[in-house]
Amino acid sequence: MLNQEFGEPQSWRDVGLKKKSLHELPHLSTVLQALRRWLLLRKILPIAAALAMTGCTLAPHYSRPPLPVAAKYPVPDPVGPNPATATTAWQYYFADRRLQQVIATALENNRELRLAAHRVQEARAVYGIQRADLFPTVNAGGDIIRTRIPGDPNLTGPAVNLTYKQVALSTVGWEVDFWGRLRNLKDVALQEYFATEESRRAVIVSLIGDVADTWFRVRELDERILLARRTVASRAESFRIFTRRVEVGSTSRLDLTQVEVLLRQAESLLAELELERDSQKHALTLLVGTPAPLPFAEEPFNDQGILQELRVGLPSELLKDRPDIIAAEHDLVAAHANIGAARAAFFPSVVLTGAGGTASVELNGLFLASGFSSNGLFSSTSATWSFLPHISVPIFDAGRNRNNLNLAEARRNYAVANYEKTIQTAFRDVSDALSNQQWLTEQLRVQQATLAAETERARLATLRYNAGSAPYLDVLDAQRDVLSSEQQVVQVRRELLSSRVRLYEALGGGA
Repeated sequence: MLNQEFGEPQSWRDVGLKKKSLHELPHLSTVLQALRRWLLLRKILPIAAALAMTGCTLAPHYSRPPLPVAAKYPVPDPVGPNPATATTAWQYYFADRRLQQVIATALENNRELRLAAHRVQEARAVYGIQRADLFPTVNAGGDIIRTRIPGDPNLTGPAVNLTYKQVALSTVGWEVDFWGRLRNLKDVALQEYFATEESRRAVIVSLIGDVADTWFRVRELDERILLARRTVASRAESFRIFTRRVEVGSTSRLDLTQVEVLLRQAESLLAELELERDSQKHALTLLVGTPAPLPFAEEPFNDQGILQELRVGLPSELLKDRPDIIAAEHDLVAAHANIGAARAAFFPSVVLTGAGGTASVELNGLFLASGFSSNGLFSSTSATWSFLPHISVPIFDAGRNRNNLNLAEARRNYAVANYEKTIQTAFRDVSDALSNQQWLTEQLRVQQATLAAETERARLATLRYNAGSAPYLDVLDAQRDVLSSEQQVVQVRRELLSSRVRLYEALGGGA
């Protein structure tokens, strides 16, 4: 029932099409002809796209900077009989099953890791947006314009109501990438996406190391608390015995006071250790992202075989194993591509705008049974098109393009320095971890020997006091030193484990 004032047919029956098949409908041929006219730009757009995709690029050639560190680490590699490599999966390197469960839970629930994953998705979307600029955006649209022309302007006497209809495909403002500006910007987004992915992997490696180190600290405190509780119980019994001796007059109150001081010192140490354990447990819960079952260990921590031996290799291997170095190199490649985009701004740019379609004051019967006049919307004589190329040549910009290029080159130089600094930092991390292993192993040996000597000293001091040949102050000093040595041995054992975790992390981990 459309446009009745122009006498358009009301139904299929009005034009005698009741028994005609679909292939016999006369409007299909006119529609196909109109569509062929709509696609006039198909002969232009592929050529321009090919030129855009195969054009030159003005980005400088990238070559990896030389290694800014020594060819070997300054500390010998403490390899074992079957050493793991830096890319060994963490499930193999960390052999303790309880620790494996805690790490797996952290990888599922840690919020910092989730943030890193979302940043990767964001960078991937930015790359997709930048890549889309290489191709024209084709839009399909239709318009129906209803207008009334008074009698005086149209010279026909009476007023006329017109309905103008238009259907077209169009592309607006597509830049033909002759000089590689858009391709370089696409490469920048791609390299930033890769760098973000490597940053996410670095977060995984750091998280695994932090979880393992905190778990070792909790286990260290468990063992130190066991030692402190045993000492408190022993000194409480000594305090009871000396209290009884004072009551019967067999010892002086000074000795009782000294025993009480020793007991209070042990109780104070126990409270301090309990507080530190709660703090480390809370830190581990934050890393894991959910309350982790961490029962108190009632037995001394067995640190044998809990970590695999690790082969260090050469500093050059860090370039392919350590995520932060790989990310820094992606940033460096992106900085080179940015220079190409800045250089392209000095050259002319070509922007294409075009449209092709059909327009008419009558609607051919493609969508409604309303007629097939020869001058309808989909007739062969209703085609319309436009093609508007625009060429822009930079002449004067007050130094904007020059400063953009200087900015891109400065950022490239910054990226080079950052890349070299990242390598040097990694070299130091590995060297520190190796030094820690070497000297903590020696320190543990000395501390264990010291503990044995302090234990023997305490035994002899007690014998001399019981024999009346030494004051009780000697016994107090010896027992105080025994407790301190016991605590230090456990601390050094944990520090040695932490150094091995940090070595695994410094070499890139197995994420």
